[in-house]
Amino acid sequence: MMLKLKIKLFTLLLFCASITNAQTNTYKFKRSITGINTVWHKMALPDDLYKKANAGFEDLRIFGINGKDTVEVPYLLKQRADKVTTNDITFKPINQSTNTNGYYYTFQSPGINLINQIKLAFKQENFDWKVALEGSNDNKEWFSILTDYRILSIKNNDTDYQFTKLNFTDSKYQYFRIAVKSPVQPELLEAKISKTDTIKGTYQEVKYQSFNLKNDVSKKETIIDVTLANPFPLSNLKLNAQSDFDFYRSIKIEYATDSFKTDKGIQYNYANLYEGTISSLEEPTFNFVNTIASRLKIIIQNNDNKPLRLNGLQLKGNIYEIIARFDDQKDEYALYYGNEKATGPVYEIEKFESKIPTNLTSVNIGAEQQNPAYSIKTEKPLFENKAWLWVLMAVIIALLGWFSFKMLRN
Repeated sequence: MMLKLKIKLFTLLLFCASITNAQTNTYKFKRSITGINTVWHKMALPDDLYKKANAGFEDLRIFGINGKDTVEVPYLLKQRADKVTTNDITFKPINQSTNTNGYYYTFQSPGINLINQIKLAFKQENFDWKVALEGSNDNKEWFSILTDYRILSIKNNDTDYQFTKLNFTDSKYQYFRIAVKSPVQPELLEAKISKTDTIKGTYQEVKYQSFNLKNDVSKKETIIDVTLANPFPLSNLKLNAQSDFDFYRSIKIEYATDSFKTDKGIQYNYANLYEGTISSLEEPTFNFVNTIASRLKIIIQNNDNKPLRLNGLQLKGNIYEIIARFDDQKDEYALYYGNEKATGPVYEIEKFESKIPTNLTSVNIGAEQQNPAYSIKTEKPLFENKAWLWVLMAVIIALLGWFSFKMLRN
């Protein structure tokens, strides 16, 4: 009787262990989570996790284990990028005049407004003008905001580029006056006056391993290959570009999605990250969607111009952060990943994000470990298994013997 009871107890424990492992056994890696002392916590993804997790993080799971019970922890994955908001300010044109110094356009607001940006649109498609901007509260005494500010528009078969945005520090006036120094009458179509605010995101500088530059004379291109030691989130690239003259050229930034072997060595497939213009009028900084990458290709179209002097670059990426809800702080928690077939989880907390506390404390994510519960096995083809071959041979011999015996009887 006692022996039967022990066997049943052992069977029950084995069954519970199999249920516990069933939720975690498809993930190759795990990292312990420690420091949990309340319901809501945040944690930054470790740098060396990106090379093992799926590119879209569909395989990230947090499980809590308490004896025989395994609970999946709901979470939100956030990336802290810049948040830019633009509020248009109501201004109406009240005056347009000209003198020997240029062409003047005056705008008035019903109240005194704080602005820091004016977007201009002209009918002309090709121009290179200098602009001055002034502010006033009584339309009599004027104060300088911008002087000798250059605006430019070029449109031809090779180039379609405009730089007509006036950026300046926050200015609070009821009247604004734009002076354009031009040999011809500018045909102003629109002046959109606005206040732009930027909430800075959380960025981390990324060091690159190699920077290889090549000027292709036949294609009239400069090509830069940048390699990182490991995959990492990237969302910002700044080139150290110099020239003795003004320039504006097409630029394309791509990242390697995969690689393949050829007779000429390893080749890469690339996907687009950014397309635009690099210009002496604007800072050569380019923003794009936060993307996990380990190799970049930058292509600058020189046409018939002398290549730019390019001396390295700076890379930054947004840090990924998990916000998770731990209902029972006594459980043992771990972060699991490394399942290529996993699909992204769907949690209800995504619909109630506004109710999550804002001031969250961080918990610690430990070093990567092999998940001992991982049990995915690759099944061999049926006839690669020797046991099946012996069974098949035995069946064939038995059938031959039976047919031979029947024939002898007849």
